[in-house]
Amino acid sequence: MSGMTSYAALLRGINVGGHKKVPMAELRAVMTGLGWSDVRTYLQSGNAVFSTAEADPGPTLERAVAEHFGFTVPCLVRTADELRAVAAACPLEVKELDPAKVLVLFIEEEPAPGHFAGVDAAAYAPDVFQHVGRAVYCYFPGGMGRSKLPAALAAVRPRLTMTGRNWRTVERLIELTS
Repeated sequence: MSGMTSYAALLRGINVGGHKKVPMAELRAVMTGLGWSDVRTYLQSGNAVFSTAEADPGPTLERAVAEHFGFTVPCLVRTADELRAVAAACPLEVKELDPAKVLVLFIEEEPAPGHFAGVDAAAYAPDVFQHVGRAVYCYFPGGMGRSKLPAALAAVRPRLTMTGRNWRTVERLIELTS
């Protein structure tokens, strides 16, 4: 099918602690109902891949999810090329780290230069972060569960729509969209 682009949709904040339940089979049905093809989901945490000729499918998906499930879910959408570019731009030496402890925070729109300058990285050590374009790369050597860094990054004003995926998920989404 010419004119089709492969995308990954990253749904923010679903299926966490019993809130905003979105069964993946229902999500696939909603997306297929939009006329999109090759719809697949990955894990239960709001990762879907699909193909469409639509140039900017994010708003369409957000509307469809809100209509079907009855609540708003930010849907960050990236092309296969954008996902590969995010992986290539990673300033962390992932091969030397535990990929399960490397997190990419995808940002809806590129923030202003210096947006995260007020977050004192030293205050969150040994956790680290680096902002590049529409992504923040984080490493949590003790695991992300207890880290206060994600909340600090999310609290910076103006607030940005972000959603995180660990490195293994990023790699898998690249495979699924390629």
